[in-house]
Amino acid sequence: MDVSLYSAAAAMNATEQWQDLIAENLSVGNVPGSHEKVAVFSALPAGQTAYTHDAFVIPKHGTVVSFRQGELKATGDNMDFAIQGPGFIAVQMPDGSKAYTRDGQFKMNSQGQLITKQGYRVLSDSGNLQFDPNNSAPLKVAADGQVSQGSELKGKITLTEFKSPQLMTAAGGGFYVNNVPNMLPQPATSSTLHQGFIEQANTSPTLAMASMLTAMRMYESNEKVMQLQNDRMGRVITDLSGTN
Repeated sequence: MDVSLYSAAAAMNATEQWQDLIAENLSVGNVPGSHEKVAVFSALPAGQTAYTHDAFVIPKHGTVVSFRQGELKATGDNMDFAIQGPGFIAVQMPDGSKAYTRDGQFKMNSQGQLITKQGYRVLSDSGNLQFDPNNSAPLKVAADGQVSQGSELKGKITLTEFKSPQLMTAAGGGFYVNNVPNMLPQPATSSTLHQGFIEQANTSPTLAMASMLTAMRMYESNEKVMQLQNDRMGRVITDLSGTN
């Protein structure tokens, strides 16, 4: 078995996935609260060479989410909320399950419930947040999540933190679900809410494009290795067969 051929092919596959990941990051660069997905490469044991029995490895591609804080941008809209710190806002999904997000662009539905732009209900410490749709008094949200409509306290937005948020599963649309049994959500102690702000994506288009160029060059380099190995094997076969 030609180890270098397999290694180059595995590297091409890994760098191709890296390019797809960078393209995905660029596509959500304008989505509030979105987080960069970072490529992680590791060495995967793949066997031993036939003659020397030396172990060899091939590159493997993986992905982790970077929850680095994004920049807060003032919008002046009192239905926009940004999180400063590592916390998440809990929402109720259509199937009744709980998910978590940092995208705080909310609105009120006709029933007077605070919902995400996808229509999912924002949860409070006592369940759903219920407002009077006929009350024209503005909503006010304190830094700890306490919500009031005019002078009437309506509840507290569920702001939670996780010990290892990178272990959560992305559910699309900037939502994450916690499928780790022993990683329970904890009340936020290092996070605050800012009304009238949104958290911008923590991706950098400039760095993403630089990474895209690096990934493309790595792909091309390994493609050349495969071509050289293919040419070498062709010459060996020609020499052994005694043909010109």
